[in-house]
Amino acid sequence: MSTLNHTSPAPDVKRNSRLGKPGFFKAYGFAIVTGVLFLASWAAQFVNQAMVVADEATEHGQAFSWSDFWPQFLASTFENWQSEFLQLVWQSVGLAALLLWGSSQSKESDERVEAKVDALLQAAGVDPAEISRKVNASM
Repeated sequence: MSTLNHTSPAPDVKRNSRLGKPGFFKAYGFAIVTGVLFLASWAAQFVNQAMVVADEATEHGQAFSWSDFWPQFLASTFENWQSEFLQLVWQSVGLAALLLWGSSQSKESDERVEAKVDALLQAAGVDPAEISRKVNASM
């Protein structure tokens, strides 16, 4: 007779004790990596811009001046943000909002996928309605 408890999770499954939520770095890993890449590229832009301003000052026989650097750095930063970052934000946030609000394409796709999953469950001899009840009860 086996003494295994089939309701317990596998021993290698790691879960946070708080309601089975993933850890901070797993939950926010994409945002953390994106933030690090953003800061690294911004630091690289800072260094590159400082070198350009210093070279221009040297060509004109002048010393490097932070008062010359900051307006150019901020202007190039905002140009980059306007041309790249804002477009990307609009695309990702705008498309996510349309998906959340239920555009006709997203509704049609969800219904189609659900119908396919139900057909697969029925082919495997599983009642899709029973699965739906179990899923809804667990939420």
